[in-house]
Amino acid sequence: MPLIALTGGIASGKSTIAARLAAHGAVVVDADRIVREVQSAGSPVLDRIAAEFGHDILTADGELDRSALGARVFGDAGALARLNAIVHPAVRTESARQFAAAFAEDSQAVVVYDVPLLAEARSDDSWDLVVVADAPAALRVTRMVEQRGMGEADARARIAAQVSDADRRALADVVIDTSGSMEDTLAQTDALWRRVAGRS
Repeated sequence: MPLIALTGGIASGKSTIAARLAAHGAVVVDADRIVREVQSAGSPVLDRIAAEFGHDILTADGELDRSALGARVFGDAGALARLNAIVHPAVRTESARQFAAAFAEDSQAVVVYDVPLLAEARSDDSWDLVVVADAPAALRVTRMVEQRGMGEADARARIAAQVSDADRRALADVVIDTSGSMEDTLAQTDALWRRVAGRS
């Protein structure tokens, strides 16, 4: 019943790895999805965010305007720290609930926590394995520009706002190099699955 943390910088191929592990039978808990859930309209977390950053970060129907909030905190370390102090505890609680539910349903489950901000927020947690999706920053910029329609300057800024690749790799028990072909990434992921599912 391993609990695996899967992390990687933006456009590192982490989602591809998570999807492949899910196809093999892993239970994938998505940190980004949990963030969206705990920030839903009317939630205590969203109420606290609005109280801290102003009600103009809400849409007319009471949902979070992510771009407005992003503009408020991007590049402001103090504001980002205040936001994280509101959001991260709720995400931690909900992710722990989902891990427990998965293991209660199947004590032999392979549970994968797909978490972009592992190095920033969850590196001290107890993981059976930490897997890092890794690709050079220049390639990730190209992916963001070509696949997501992002401007190059914006792509570079987003990478710069995250922890360094070296810091992320320092946490890794397994590094999956996603700089090659899709087939190569999937082959590495399949090898990881055989290892964690006890079929190596």
